[in-house]
Amino acid sequence: MTPLFTPRMPVRALVTTAPATRALVTRALIITTAVAALSVVLAGCVRIRVHGDPEAALAGAAQRVEDAIAASPPLRVATYNTSLYDDTDGGLIRRLEAGDPAARRIAAVLQRVRPDVVLLNEFDYDAEGRAADLFQHDYLEVAQGADALALRYPYRYLAPVNTGVPSGLDLDGNGIVGGEGRDRGNDAWGYGLHPGQYGMLVLSRYPIDSTQVRTFQLLKWSAMPDAASPIDPLARRHFYPEAIWRQLRLSSKSHWDVPVRTPHGLLHFLVSHPTPPVFDGAEDRNGARNADELRLWHEYLDNDSGDRSWLCDDSGSCGGLPTGEYFVLAGDYNNDPLDGDGRHDALISLLDHPRLRRYPAPRSGGAVAASEAVPVPNAEHRGPHAEDTASFGGKAGNLRLDYLLPSEKLGVIGSGVHWPMPGTPEYETASASDHYAVWVDLVFTGQHPPDGR
Repeated sequence: MTPLFTPRMPVRALVTTAPATRALVTRALIITTAVAALSVVLAGCVRIRVHGDPEAALAGAAQRVEDAIAASPPLRVATYNTSLYDDTDGGLIRRLEAGDPAARRIAAVLQRVRPDVVLLNEFDYDAEGRAADLFQHDYLEVAQGADALALRYPYRYLAPVNTGVPSGLDLDGNGIVGGEGRDRGNDAWGYGLHPGQYGMLVLSRYPIDSTQVRTFQLLKWSAMPDAASPIDPLARRHFYPEAIWRQLRLSSKSHWDVPVRTPHGLLHFLVSHPTPPVFDGAEDRNGARNADELRLWHEYLDNDSGDRSWLCDDSGSCGGLPTGEYFVLAGDYNNDPLDGDGRHDALISLLDHPRLRRYPAPRSGGAVAASEAVPVPNAEHRGPHAEDTASFGGKAGNLRLDYLLPSEKLGVIGSGVHWPMPGTPEYETASASDHYAVWVDLVFTGQHPPDGR
């Protein structure tokens, strides 16, 4: 069986081999570090007052404090498309109240991976947060198996999304506004059968600065310079009439900048879930939208170049992310660098952004075995199957769709995809969704890790 966790430095290895002690060990290390740092500084102060070189003493104390902080456990960040959605409004809440088997398996995966901060895609939103409450208390905080350990997240962020919200416009061009089933979903600001379907949820062990969260749910697609307005190749004109184009929202769900105050420093968790680049026609309207949803993050990171007065969040603040900030881009991007549908150049451009850390993509042995079990169309794919994060059977095969992209200042000391080997109990548990959890372990040194990645 492929190991669940990749090798990492001794402290992390201790924590991950004994998950129950992870939080206690982390707290102990932080307390020990703080006490040691204070002792060093106080000792230095006593020596300064009696004899010696004050500057040298302070410099030595500062270095020892820095070394102690560097030895603390890294931050584990994850993204996971949970497929916890329902076609009826309130349906997920009712399922969770009844003891949903799929939700128990999703919780079991999270209890295995045990991220400090995690994005859950396709988790239905409700304004009262009832579904999030139920999932936390009845699933994550209950051990899902004999060898499992409960998992608690004191902090969360959820907000409205565009999926399922009626636009009052004929967005699919079928001559009907709204309607039933898919017709209704196609005319929502983002495809969905009810408001909040396919929503997003951020869970964190550390405080979320909710007053500083930025959301881009309402940003107009046409506001983006050189936006990829879809073209009807038969009519040789723009697919959307001008009056509709000027009202369209760019984000199919939303784009969030969620600041998390970790013990290591402030981390901007930049999360989204671009629309699948399929379920359209020759005009490729969803392919165009997916590409520009990805490009939005590129523009957000390009904050210091050109005019960003168009890039305004839902509170009216404009501009991108200032340089020097720690961040991680996270989400199901519905775009593989080489295979499947989608405008791959948009994804590759984002992956190549100079503010991003270059590191080997998270991998798993289970993905390789799964691709070999379904040779068509997987054998025709060009990308390495070890990097796949989602499985769609014989129609689209296995693809890399889920991403964690840390800032260049962050060091990566471990990563992986929780895709166990087929035929194992862990595999059946992880198969609750057609996506698999992706995780990465980060250090806030601002320097390259020892292996040079």
